[in-house]
Amino acid sequence: MIRYIYGNDLHNWPTLARSMFQDRATQFHDRLGWAVSVDARGEERDAYDAINPLYVIWEDGAGRHGGSMRFLPTTGQTMVNDHFMDLADGVRIESPFIWECTRFCLAPRPEPRTAAALMLAGGEIMTGFGVKHFVGVFDGLMQRVYRRIGATPDVLGTKGEGRAKLCVGLWEFSTETRARLSHGSGISEAQSKGWFQQAFGDVPKQGVSRAA
Repeated sequence: MIRYIYGNDLHNWPTLARSMFQDRATQFHDRLGWAVSVDARGEERDAYDAINPLYVIWEDGAGRHGGSMRFLPTTGQTMVNDHFMDLADGVRIESPFIWECTRFCLAPRPEPRTAAALMLAGGEIMTGFGVKHFVGVFDGLMQRVYRRIGATPDVLGTKGEGRAKLCVGLWEFSTETRARLSHGSGISEAQSKGWFQQAFGDVPKQGVSRAA
């Protein structure tokens, strides 16, 4: 199932949180070779994990991490504005109606539907919080993943080649995208909405979050 958990509340799901940060280390440090920090527990964290982001996490049947994303409003600190403005031609991306999505991570042996399920959950955030777009920096390999599940972003800029290629993209969410991701994940639109409402209830559409 999908869990929506703020950073300050991760301690309530210790196994889920620990396995998420460990899988992030496996993906970003071990497999992709990024210059990220891994602690003595084998967990990858950065400064943005310390400012109460909203995590979307696919929880498997054993209560462990199957895949996740991290969200922050662009009205505060974001990776794209702090480190990757060159990918957006030096333009700062900042609006209460644009949130940043980072650390898209899949467990080493994820369920095939996990990526689509995560993006469907991202769409629930857009709908529930009145967000119009997500912005995110991703590596070239993720382009194929987004294309495969039917959630291709508008690419605003790129640099590098091959495994070192980085892109910044902008996502929106439509009824057609919802239907496509629902089909690809095998999760009904009603179930997806139900998980969101279980976490937040009826959230006013105001384009802000507790992390703002």
